[in-house]
Amino acid sequence: MYNEHFGLSQPPFKITPNTAFFFPGGNRGPILDALVYAITQGEGIVKVTGEVGSGKTMLCRMLESHLPDTVETVYLANPSVAPGEILHAIAFELHLELPPDASRLQVMQLLQEHLLKRHAEGRQVVLFVEEAQATPVDTLEEIRLLSNLETQHHKLLQIVLFGQPELDETLSDLNIRQLKERITHSFRLDPLNTVDIRAYLNFRMRQAGYKGPDLFSVGAVREIARASLGLTRRINIIADKALLAAYTEQTHEISSHHVLVAAKDAEFIDIVPRRLWGLGLGALGLLVLGIGIGMAISAWRNAAPASAPAPVKTTAPVMAPAAPPSVKPAPAAPALTVVAPMNAAPQDLVQQRLSATAQWLASAKPETAGIHIQLLGASDAKRLENYLREIGKVVDIQQVFVYRTKAAGKPAFSVIYGSYPDRAHANAALEKLPVQLRAQHPYLRTVQGIRAEISAKR
Repeated sequence: MYNEHFGLSQPPFKITPNTAFFFPGGNRGPILDALVYAITQGEGIVKVTGEVGSGKTMLCRMLESHLPDTVETVYLANPSVAPGEILHAIAFELHLELPPDASRLQVMQLLQEHLLKRHAEGRQVVLFVEEAQATPVDTLEEIRLLSNLETQHHKLLQIVLFGQPELDETLSDLNIRQLKERITHSFRLDPLNTVDIRAYLNFRMRQAGYKGPDLFSVGAVREIARASLGLTRRINIIADKALLAAYTEQTHEISSHHVLVAAKDAEFIDIVPRRLWGLGLGALGLLVLGIGIGMAISAWRNAAPASAPAPVKTTAPVMAPAAPPSVKPAPAAPALTVVAPMNAAPQDLVQQRLSATAQWLASAKPETAGIHIQLLGASDAKRLENYLREIGKVVDIQQVFVYRTKAAGKPAFSVIYGSYPDRAHANAALEKLPVQLRAQHPYLRTVQGIRAEISAKR
């Protein structure tokens, strides 16, 4: 509808993966190159994780197109099948002729013969498994057994798992540790930061034939970052609707007003996932939804006072009690308390919280980790210290944890508040956070997820 108005040859923000619109920014290009390398080396299992709408399917399509002609790909779009059926599904994708009622052993033998034949021809076979987080553990184990098919020097089948962050939780199961140990390369698609979002919007527009000046204003990009959480599918939906809104007003500039209308229509406003593995923060230390630290502090000071949920007063996360067989209503949120204003914070406040957090993470067992609330991503220690001073006026500073991470490839800090025994308590506390904190759109994190992020960013 708006193509002619903006001089476009095709829609720039369709959500159907189109490799002509692959954006190499936001570390997507380097990950693609690394995946090509990992596959052509032919060792182990490769894993790619990312939030819903972060671009995993697009990356998979690009990977297929960038592999050498000697690589044969097998694609499983829906691997949530029983263990006894997965081998048949793979054989079907390879166009193998199976005898009626073929047993598992027969299918495995045929697969091995096919793979040996391909290897003798100098070809390589790669299995792409999408939505791997939905695959039953027993089925994943059956896929893992396929990686045992090898010659004296080469694997006969390379496996690439694409999944949401829940895949990492599945792989932490002790019953499937053999699969986890065979993963030689792990990649994660982080949300795009504000700088990358601007580049992404301009790239897609010009790929669609646009030749004029940049359409999206600074305010529009900022609002897209806030509403999309840096997820490319959301960016596409919002940008498409914003273009339509501008077209109806017969204007050629996309303002924050158009984006707000688009986000509201897309029902993305105030919808925040419970966990994001990548912060996708800008080089200036933006908040998770693109709110600057200075803006956050300003909003904090101008907000009406509100009481804060009292976290569990423990250094290590509290073990959740075993769930009884009968169904019980969700537990009530921890009692709310008003924290007395904190005295002037010492100069080494950031270092104190870093040390306390290191002890806290070291003492927490992965399987008993509680759920925590992400408040802020920051890159400047002094501004972070000022922020901690503000936090200490309304919540217990001893329950505020700080750890080092990276944002957009640069050193950064993240702040976590509170320790809760289970997801129900954490969600209840999240709903009753002071308005100053809720304005920053916090979301939930687990100790396991934090550890994984710290490990990945080293």
